[in-house]
Amino acid sequence: MTTPREVFDRLSEGISDGRFDDLSQLYAENAVVEHPTAIPRPTKLEGRAAVHDRFVGALATAFRVKSHDVVVHETTDPEVIVAEYAYTAESRSTGKTGEVPNIQVLRVRDAHIVHSRDYHDYLRLAAVQGAAEGLAGAYAQVPAHEPGSANPRPAQLGDRMSPLGVFQRLCFGVSDRRWAELPELYAEQTDVRHPFLPGSPVLRSRADLRDHFEVAGKIGINLQATDLVAHQSTDPEVLIGEFAYEGELGDGTPLRVNNIFVLRVRNGLIVESRDYGDHPALAAAAGRLPELVASVSAA
Repeated sequence: MTTPREVFDRLSEGISDGRFDDLSQLYAENAVVEHPTAIPRPTKLEGRAAVHDRFVGALATAFRVKSHDVVVHETTDPEVIVAEYAYTAESRSTGKTGEVPNIQVLRVRDAHIVHSRDYHDYLRLAAVQGAAEGLAGAYAQVPAHEPGSANPRPAQLGDRMSPLGVFQRLCFGVSDRRWAELPELYAEQTDVRHPFLPGSPVLRSRADLRDHFEVAGKIGINLQATDLVAHQSTDPEVLIGEFAYEGELGDGTPLRVNNIFVLRVRNGLIVESRDYGDHPALAAAAGRLPELVASVSAA
């Protein structure tokens, strides 16, 4: 029987080898592929034909890519894996290259991908293409985000010592703006990274997290965590959590930020986390996109 890992390996190798004409055959006829962090708005492809057009169009004509540093998380759902990896991406038009982090959540059934949520670092891809300066214009051309209603949080959260319980308390702690309490979810010595935020430092201690959340509190955001989906790894310490922050900035600007975190929780504390978030969407809403573009251009 073909495993989800084997399907992902074929997909990754096919992309690296440039076999774009063949890749859609790895997807089911009715496959759904979502891009939650696409610029300037999330996108969705429905059906194998749409996936094929994407591969032979946007990807094949824009980049040459080679994947490396692949980490595949098997989950307790036998159909689902989560893959973290990097691309060395070369623009076919500019000749520039760059390192681009990615993470995908794949559901594979009968040897075909039936659902995929693909989080890519579109900011760095734009920089490789020499198109980062045009991102502000892209956001300006789309209507302002229209907030929906946040899904209610569970009546009872997971066990405080479990990865699920810690993940929920982190998300809803931001919703409740409990900035002073959130660092207590982390170990004294930890490792927190933001792969989609260029130039961001590694947060290596609870003290670093205190500073981090103090800055978040001063921004004056009012965001509710919603659409939480937890994927428990077969490694009992590791949980991958997808969710969104829905709400508004201090000046009333509405926004939605899609995220996926990979958490390692030991003895009820986060000892390692890779927080993939839609930083361009947040920066665009806050009027700070030029700063973000400058940071990726300088990297």
